Amino acid sequence: MQTIIDAEQQWQDKAFESFFNMVKAPDGDFEAIAQLSSTLNDAKSLKLMIEFVSRHQQGKQAFLERPRLGNVILPQLISLPQNTLGYIYANHMMRNGLTPLQASIVDSDYQFFLAHIRETHDLWHVVTGFDTSIIGEIQLEAFYVAQLYASRFWSALLAKNLLKALVYDIETTGEYIDAITQGWTMAQKAKPLFGIQWNTLWETPLQVVRTSLNIG
Repeated sequence: MQTIIDAEQQWQDKAFESFFNMVKAPDGDFEAIAQLSSTLNDAKSLKLMIEFVSRHQQGKQAFLERPRLGNVILPQLISLPQNTLGYIYANHMMRNGLTPLQASIVDSDYQFFLAHIRETHDLWHVVTGFDTSIIGEIQLEAFYVAQLYASRFWSALLAKNLLKALVYDIETTGEYIDAITQGWTMAQKAKPLFGIQWNTLWETPLQVVRTSLNIG
C-alpha cells in the first residue's frame, strides 16, 4: 500500500514540476510542451480520450483504419486553387516556417491517437480559423478540450496560460477567458474533427469543408 502511495506522490511531484516548467518557459517552447505531454498523457488519460472520441462513428472507425496524412508536399499543395484546403494549409505552414511531421509507425491505438493529433494540429488551426498567436493557440486548446475530452494535458495548457497571465500580464486575463469561451463554444457546435481523412480533401474549398463540419 505504501509503495502505491509513494508512486502516486512521485507522479504528482513530477506533474507539478512539468507544469511549472511550462509556466516559466516561453510560449511555444516545444521541449516544455513535450515534457508536460509525456507526464500527463499517461495510459489512463489516453484511454479516457480514446473512449470519448470513439463515441462517434467517425472516431470509432478511425481506430480501425488509422488514417494518416502521408507524405505532405507543400509546393504541390500551394499550386492548388487559393480557396482550397490544400492551398490554405500549405500557405499557413510556409508562412509560419512549419514543416509537416513525417509519418511515424504506429502499433497501438494510443500511438495512433497521439500521432494523428500531432500531424493534424495545423489542419485544425486552418479549419477552425484560429491562428498561431497565443490567443489562437488558447482558442484551439479549448476546442481540443471540448472535442477530445477534458484530459489533464489539455486542461493544463489552458490553466498554464491563465497562470502566466496572472503572473506576467494580468491585463490579458479577460482576453484569454474570451478565447477559451470562443474555442469551447465552436467545438460544441462543430462536428467531430478527429479521424477525418484530411488528405482526401486537399482540393475541396475550405469554406465547403467548414460548412460540412458546422464551423462558420
